[in-house]
Amino acid sequence: MQKHYTSGLNSILAGFILSALASMAVAADKPVFSAPLPAPVPNLTPGAKQAVPVTTPTPNKATAAAKPASTAMPQSGNRGKNIGDQMECLLEPYIIANVGSPVEGTLSQVLVDRGSDVKKGQVVARLNSTVEAATVTLRAAQEAYGQRKVQRNEELFKKDLISASDKDELETQTRLAALERKQQQEVLNLRTITSPLNGVVVERYLAPGDHIAQEKILKLAQIDPLNVEVIVPVELFGEIKPGMKGEVTMGSMVSGSHVASVKVVDRVIDAASGTFGVRLELRNPGNKIPSGIRCNVRFVK
Repeated sequence: MQKHYTSGLNSILAGFILSALASMAVAADKPVFSAPLPAPVPNLTPGAKQAVPVTTPTPNKATAAAKPASTAMPQSGNRGKNIGDQMECLLEPYIIANVGSPVEGTLSQVLVDRGSDVKKGQVVARLNSTVEAATVTLRAAQEAYGQRKVQRNEELFKKDLISASDKDELETQTRLAALERKQQQEVLNLRTITSPLNGVVVERYLAPGDHIAQEKILKLAQIDPLNVEVIVPVELFGEIKPGMKGEVTMGSMVSGSHVASVKVVDRVIDAASGTFGVRLELRNPGNKIPSGIRCNVRFVK
């Protein structure tokens, strides 16, 4: 009798604990068990076998909802186009250059700003160069003094008042002074920053007074000619070749059509999108056509 009483009490306690846990799970809006609660174990007579309930686990909603997402394959707006169809393209600068200084120093002048037109060789910035300029002046004075000294000693040599060795030593010192002046002049020239191309200033990063080591001062872009970048479907590989012409239109932004020439045809296909790149070159005298705008191109055989 006592054994049956103890078994019944355990069943009641187990049911109470499971009910309390279920209530907590409902309050937290999170399931504690994915399987239904087992039924209380009934009192059994001695020698009777207890039937073990078989439960089927219920799938967790969060797990069931988590399915692998399909990866979207990158598509080209020109997919399915033929050689004579208009294809989407983009105008980009021919060259982009980040201009800095080959030597460390402090900026004394930045002579251009964003949007300015620049010519190749034009001075765009200067570093503080008072010490270097003074050194060049010193070397120039030493060179001039050596030249005068050589001229005086030339007359003395003709009169056999100095030896050939002394004359050679003076001439050598004068040549060394001239080379030192040229070296210091080149050091001074490094502190003057010039434009490496004909183009426009895209961005100015520093101002007078800023210390520069490896930082960029300006960002320049050459937009004559322009690069016309096109993504072409792989079916047209072999049909487009360097030297072909293309008619480029830019919609309402720039009226009319412009003739460009194919310069680059990529020889590596992008397997993911089934495309390859083509670059055309478009003349842009006076930088009238802006870079960075979308366009359309039709290849002409």
